[in-house]
Formats: sequence, C-alpha cells, structure tokens
Amino acid sequence: MTTWQPDILGDGYQQLVLPLGTDPDGEGEISATLVRYQPVGDAPHRAVLYVHGFTDYFFQQHLAEHFAAQGYRFFALDLRKCGRSRAPGHTPHFVTDLSYYDAELEEALRIVRAETGEEVLLVAHSTGGLVLPLWLDRLNKRPGGTAGAGIRGVVLNSPWFDLQGPSYLRNVGTLAIDLLGRIRPKDVVPLKKLDTYGMSLRSGGWNYNLDWKPLTGFPLTFGWLRAVRRGHAQLHRGLDIGVPSLILRSTASRSAPKYDPAIDTVDAVLDVRQIARWAGCLGDRTTIVPIEGARHDVFLSTPGPLAASFRELDRWLEGLDNHDSNDHTADIRTAAGNVQTRTAGDPA
Repeated sequence: MTTWQPDILGDGYQQLVLPLGTDPDGEGEISATLVRYQPVGDAPHRAVLYVHGFTDYFFQQHLAEHFAAQGYRFFALDLRKCGRSRAPGHTPHFVTDLSYYDAELEEALRIVRAETGEEVLLVAHSTGGLVLPLWLDRLNKRPGGTAGAGIRGVVLNSPWFDLQGPSYLRNVGTLAIDLLGRIRPKDVVPLKKLDTYGMSLRSGGWNYNLDWKPLTGFPLTFGWLRAVRRGHAQLHRGLDIGVPSLILRSTASRSAPKYDPAIDTVDAVLDVRQIARWAGCLGDRTTIVPIEGARHDVFLSTPGPLAASFRELDRWLEGLDNHDSNDHTADIRTAAGNVQTRTAGDPA
C-alpha cells in the first residue's frame, strides 16, 4: 500500500495517493490525493474530511489548524484531476457523472475511520457542496445509512445548488447543455474569462498554486456542466442525507467585469438566493447562517467575516456534540426537512 508522504504545505502535513484505476471518462489512469494535518500535541477526539470545489484544491491551512484547535484530526481530499491529483493528459476537473467521485470519497472515508476510529464530520465548498449531498443521499439508502457509515454531520460552505443567471438559461440553456454534454462532452462552454474572484482572493493575501487554481478559473466543459445540471435536478427533487447540516454563505452576491474592493464583501461566484432557496432539499436538520461581508469561500473572507464564520462553525459543532433529535426549537417545517435560518451573531 502507498504510504503517507510529505505534502507541499510543509510541517505537519502529509499526503496519500489513492489509486482509482482507469478513468471511466477515457483519460487514462487516475488517482485522488488525501491530505492530513498532524500537529504535535494532544490526540484529537474527532475527525473531519474536507472536499474542495471547482478550480480549487486544498490549501487552506488556517482551516485545518482551526479544526485541530477544536479537537479534530483534519483530512482533505483533492478529487481526481484536481490539484495534486491532476496528471498530464487530464482535463482539469472533468467528469461526466458526479457519482464517479463516490470511489475516492468512500476510500477517503474508510482511511479516515481506520486511522482515527471516530465518526467523521464532512466539510465541502461550492461544487463540493453539491457532490457531497448527492453521495450521502446514495449512501443513506444502504443498510445502516450515513450514520452507520460513521458520518456525524455536514458543513457546506457556499454550496452550488443551482445554475446562476436568468431563468431561461436554467431552462432552455440546460436542454442545450444536456445535448452538447452527451455528444461533445469536452467542448468548452463559450464564457468570458473573468479574474474578479481570483483577484479578490489574491488582494486579501491568500496564496495558492495558480496552476491548480488559476485566477480566471479552468474552462467549463459541456460534459462536466451536464453532470452538474443533472446533479442539480436530483437535489431539487429532494435528498435525504441522513445527518444534520450547516450551510454558511454570504448575505449578498455581485458580479463585475473586473476587480474592485466591493467584491471582497460579497459572493462573486454564486447567487446566494439560490443557496437559500434549495437548502431545504437536503433532508434531516439544516441550519443556514448568512455571513455579512463574506466571500464565496466564507473561510477565505476578510478578517471580520472570517472570524464570524469560525464562530458560527464552532457554535454549530458544540450543538452537534450535545444535541439529540428532539432538542431543536424554532424550526421552520418544510417538505424536505427541518430548516433553521438565522443571522450570524444571533443567539442560538
């Protein structure tokens, strides 16, 4: 078996390559990469597994260190063809079915549980926030469900729950995406390249590998976008992920052709109204907390919103430790589950 090796993030970080065999999308041999953070000190009593979004990979050391301070062993997964896992000949992030990610998610979960002997908290950002619920819904249909698999909860950071833009794009446009995604899956969707969000992150001092996370993002392919739209449709019909979830998002969205400082305080990638609209589709108990002034990745926000995001995360984690299924009030009943929405800083 492949052994843990030093990771690019330096002291305390190691990586493990997860071979996945031959790519079902025809791009040769593929693998995923599991990263772990092991600081010197007391042995943590919980475990967390983090999954990135599109045009992304794990580099958020402050997030790993925050979880470690809360008593969690931290692991992160670079999915196939992403970040550490992309090899020559791979189309960045390209898959034609989001369920293909089940292979590395289940292997990562197996390793984390074997190493820690603990239940696992899942954390995901953006497209990862769509991939994880879809996987959990499938997992929850198996004997024992998600809880039996050792998953205790989910934190979604600005999950991608719908296609942003006008309604005609989500209707007529999706039909075109479905057709072209089947017959010409690797053709690139003709969109203007924008570095707005990337420049916002760089202006905030967040440093990362621009080959793995370019400022203008990787090109979107029709096959990949078709897989995402099929995932959106499944989510909108309602999932049952089987465990409580926390959704963190910004309070506002804004698009701009070029960077200006106002972009630092909004979600410049997704429409936060869509996140709010579809949050009830996860099933189980869902808590939604809008963070004033947060970026698309709330954990890459400016100092004030970043601190608020961590406070809300810690408050929810404390509740997760202490809750039972009957100890929740002020819920809004929906067809898909119990949804609690509050503003950051409100009393729990």
